[in-house]
This record gives sequence, C-alpha cells and structure tokens, in this order.
Amino acid sequence: MPIRPEEVAKVAELARLRLEEDALAGFAAQMDGILAYMETLGAVDTAGVEPLYSPVLHATPLREDAAKKTFPRDQILANAPATDGQFFIVPKIV
Repeated sequence: MPIRPEEVAKVAELARLRLEEDALAGFAAQMDGILAYMETLGAVDTAGVEPLYSPVLHATPLREDAAKKTFPRDQILANAPATDGQFFIVPKIV
C-alpha cells in the first residue's frame, strides 16, 4: 500500500514540520522505499540466530573516575563577573 502525499502531510503536521506542497510527493516516495526495505528485512529467516546486543565484541575501557585540578583557582575566577577571592558570587534566587 503506497504512502500518499496526504498521509505525509498528516505526519508532518503531527511532527510540527512545515513542508512545501511540492516536497510531499518526494517524501511519500522515500517513505515507500523505507517501508519496502523493512518488508525485505522482515522476510529474512533469522531462526537460530542469536540476538546481537552490541556490534562491539570487546569490553569498553573505562577510565578511573578521579577528581583532579586542571586550572588554578585564580585563573578560573578571573573570568567571573563577581568573586570573593575563593568562590563565584551570584545573585540570590528565592
């Protein structure tokens, strides 16, 4: 069942997209192609195939989560509009 431009317009409206009238036919053709490919994938026999949870076969290396100083405090506070010499001073919000 081919996708009609009216259906594309409805989907675009739901997604809050503004599409030109002349673009609707092109998107309808693209959606038809996507759905046809999905039907092709659905027809593939996957019996006996283990599910693939990740294409990466090795463990992901993690770094140690350790805090470290990368800049001196005075260099960071130099960018602040207001400071007391040790901390940023910000307006009070109640």
